[in-house]
Amino acid sequence: MKLIKSIGNIFTRLYLSLKRFPLTVLLSASTYAVLITISEINPKDDTLSKIALVLALGIPLSLCIKLTFEKMGEGNAYRIAIGYFSGGLILILYYFFLLKNLGMVTTTRYTAVSLALYLGFIFIPYILRKEQFEMYVITIFTGFFITVIYSIVLFSGLSAILFTIDKLLGIIIRGEIYYYTLLFVVFIFALSYFLAGIPHKDQEITSKSYPKLLRILILYIVMPLLTVYTMILYIYFGKIILTWSWPMGIVSNLVLWYSVIVTSILFFITPIREEVSFANKFLKYAPKIILPLLIMMFISIGIRINAYGVTEKRYFVVILALWVFFIMLYFCFSKKLRNIIIPVTLSIIALISVFGPLSSYSISKMSQNNRLQKILVKNNMIKNDKLQSFTKFSIKDREEVSSILRYFNNNHDLSDVKYLPVNFKLDDTNKVFGFSDTQSNSSTSKSFNFMRKLSDKNIDIKGYDYLIDMKNINIAQSISNSDLDVSYDYESKTIKINYGNKEVYRKSLNSFVKTLADKYTDSSKVDGLPIEEMTFVDENKKIKVKIVFINISGNRNQETQNVDINDIDLYLLVKVK
Repeated sequence: MKLIKSIGNIFTRLYLSLKRFPLTVLLSASTYAVLITISEINPKDDTLSKIALVLALGIPLSLCIKLTFEKMGEGNAYRIAIGYFSGGLILILYYFFLLKNLGMVTTTRYTAVSLALYLGFIFIPYILRKEQFEMYVITIFTGFFITVIYSIVLFSGLSAILFTIDKLLGIIIRGEIYYYTLLFVVFIFALSYFLAGIPHKDQEITSKSYPKLLRILILYIVMPLLTVYTMILYIYFGKIILTWSWPMGIVSNLVLWYSVIVTSILFFITPIREEVSFANKFLKYAPKIILPLLIMMFISIGIRINAYGVTEKRYFVVILALWVFFIMLYFCFSKKLRNIIIPVTLSIIALISVFGPLSSYSISKMSQNNRLQKILVKNNMIKNDKLQSFTKFSIKDREEVSSILRYFNNNHDLSDVKYLPVNFKLDDTNKVFGFSDTQSNSSTSKSFNFMRKLSDKNIDIKGYDYLIDMKNINIAQSISNSDLDVSYDYESKTIKINYGNKEVYRKSLNSFVKTLADKYTDSSKVDGLPIEEMTFVDENKKIKVKIVFINISGNRNQETQNVDINDIDLYLLVKVK
């Protein structure tokens, strides 16, 4: 009887969801149908994919419209029809003007707009209301978590049934059926079940209904872990200040997501801060502790931007960090917290980042254009605001110009680059700048891949103090071992070694790789190089290093003979003198 009752409750929730949010459920079901159609007919163009994206965008948009009418107490059918008609018109305009292709700009803008709409779905019912917002969000969060669990169980059970039918009954079940089942669970069951639990506008939600499991998770697991992590970050940044040696490419990631998580925790513990002293102290001191870490992060990303300019990725890091910084200031100085400011401001930031003159695209294009202009001015290629005949670029300037042109070609359009001739293409780089882009012209670029012989498994470590495994160094950019700290900068292909909080060695790997490429012009004919050929030894007054390469791959420009390293795996041996 309990099982039948539980199943009945599920169907009741699905019915209530359809009754309250019929258009949202219809849009979700339509998205489900279009995705199945795409899988079945495998269209040559992306028209159906764009339709699916617009329908999926309609899900949070319709929720925002519905909750707005509920908040206003609007019952006039004419006004409601106008509201939904306006929403449909917005989706149509979005399809024709903002989904022209599925490149980087379209994808990031769609993500930002979706985020803003889902945040709107969260805060719209509590605009101008002062109480219970945190508990309302916690209720939604709890319902979402339960929906995820139910969905996993349902999909696992349905998949097991399909598998059993296939293997035991001999009825062939196509692999696509499992994918369609997953889509059904996500777009039909999960959405409907989740929406049924959305509180109504007059529903009272007090701190007494705070989920016990969430309380335990935050107070006794997450907050202690964050406290320890904060201590580690301060020790690490103390080391940076003492040595004034900034690590390459990891500081932003260390701090940013930590700060976002702390912001979320501060939001969730607000309803219970008066009940739990630890929560109250965390809410009081955590924002003040995070501010110096964020300032250190701004210095780190500033160094990066100064060297390579602004790109969309760096823009998003900076604007999210700025948002967290001002939220921390709000927590520090606000006497009476209204945490609705968190989703409201984040939704505004999301929209600003993809629309208008302050968007990531506008700022990034301006920054990269300025970066290119400085290089051209330095090489006397601009006169009367026009591009002059090319001069002899340094290797570094060539790499930077190529990087800028590839950035515009991959993410925007080459017509956005100042000074370039009309209808410029990457293949015209040599004609305009006097060198060829290694990655744009296959006729002048040749790939290489050097590997160490598999038979040479032994590495002579005699006379060295440290052996550091640096395979996949493009991913793990910094490795610490006792007093030794080794980092690798992917953009400059440089290894840097700190010992005792002081830099003792820095070396670019380009020259060694170029020597190999000069000696073996066709790597496809080389069946593994002996370990001696794949080993580089160097030393200075403070340190001796041996680099044993396992694999090196990249491209070589046939005209300039320059190399561009893509992937590299190695072992590093170090002797401190």
